[in-house]
This record gives sequence, structure tokens and C-alpha cells, in this order.
Amino acid sequence: MSKYSRLALISFLFCGLAAAQSQDSTIAPLDNSVAGQPVPAPIDKHIFGVLPNYRTTENSYPYQPLTARQKLTIAAKDSFDWPAYVTAAGFAGLYQLENSNPSFRQGVSGYAKRFATAYGDQMLGNMFQEGIVPAIIHQDPRYFRLGEGTVRHRLFYALEQVMVARMDSGKKTFNFSEWGGAAAMTAISNAYYPNSRDWDDNLQKMVIAVATDAFSNVGKEFWPDIKRRLHRHREPGEAFSNRRMILKSSFDSNTR
Repeated sequence: MSKYSRLALISFLFCGLAAAQSQDSTIAPLDNSVAGQPVPAPIDKHIFGVLPNYRTTENSYPYQPLTARQKLTIAAKDSFDWPAYVTAAGFAGLYQLENSNPSFRQGVSGYAKRFATAYGDQMLGNMFQEGIVPAIIHQDPRYFRLGEGTVRHRLFYALEQVMVARMDSGKKTFNFSEWGGAAAMTAISNAYYPNSRDWDDNLQKMVIAVATDAFSNVGKEFWPDIKRRLHRHREPGEAFSNRRMILKSSFDSNTR
């Protein structure tokens, strides 16, 4: 994969920033509270209006493990939410320009094959990293948002979560789900990537999959802060618009 593809991996993580100007719908996170504790605030379904955000919870809430069914539900939501198809379409276009996997050829047929394989990578990665492997080894696939401390501390915390995970017991250990799931996705992808089956290509695909999740964690960590800042920037304009409407209404009333 070329340097342009690697740059695109980062770009797609933030391509929905403009869409964040509109208020996204929210859902309550999976139940992490216990009796007597405050109910968690709603979590956005999408970060920057694009990134699926179904497996984020707050680190400060009392820990409760997920069932295997809940883990698979998170994986399915991340795999079949609409942004997955948009992202796959974008990557397919990029791979078409690069003529990656030349046996796919060009034209509509080649694009369709690249779209299917790009989506397959996302879907398999999500299902194995967030659902199947965590359910089998009893590991928690969620991202536990820190939400406090310096920007540098939170940045490193977000990035290192691809290396550290919690077992269902609450004990922290190596993130076998992340790396094992990425390895499983890479192995299966050899069935539909005829031109990239050597060791170097497989290692690159696995590392890129993990790196994408690391950047995704950064988005999950800082999105609430960014959203609040965007909201504050909108408030002056909204206040001016409201005042203008009030003055107009008053003027209309006085001229009748």
C-alpha cells in the first residue's frame, strides 16, 4: 500500500468534522452503572458525524463486564452502520486510482471488487476484534475514555489502548483481541486479495488495521471536548440570530 493510502487512513478518521456542525443523535452507553451511582451521560453514535462510537464508555464509571452477546452486538453495529459503507467506497476509489491488486482490473467491475474487499476488511476486523475474539478469551473490547488530565497524557493513553485491555474480571492485560482479531482478518483477507498474499503485505495490513484503531481511540477520547468547543463557537451566532428575530418581531408588532 502506498504512502497515499496510509495518509488516507488518517484522513478518513476525520473526514466528518464538517458534518459535526449538526447535532448528532445520541444513545445511552451499555450499562456501566450500579445502584446508587449516577446514570452515565448519553454517548454520541458517531464521532465527527462519521466514526461509529458504539464501544466507548467512561473510565470513571464502576466497571461491569459485558456478556458475549453484548460484545457481538457492538461488533455488528460498528460493522453494519452506514459510515462503514461510505469509508469502504472512499478506500475503493483510492485503490482504483493506485491500481492496487491489478487482477481486479479497472472500470466498474474493478471498483466493485475493491469496494467489496475494502468493506470486507472493515467488517471482518470489527467482528473479530470487537466481538468474536473478546467473547472467546473473555476480554473487554470497549474503549474506556479517560476524559481528564493533560492533552499529552490523554493522547498517549488513547494510543496505548491498542496494547492494553481489560479482562472480564477487570484485570488489565495485553490487548489480545486487538492484535488477534487483526491477524484473523488479515489471514482471511488472503482469500480475496490475489496480489497481496506475501508476508510483508500481510504484516502491513495487520499493522494498518491496529493503527487505524489507535487513531480512532484518539477521536473517541477528545470528541466530547471538540464538540463542546464547536457548540460554544456556534452560540454567539445563534444568540445574534435570536436577537434579530426578536427585534424583527417587535418591529412588525409596532408597525401594525
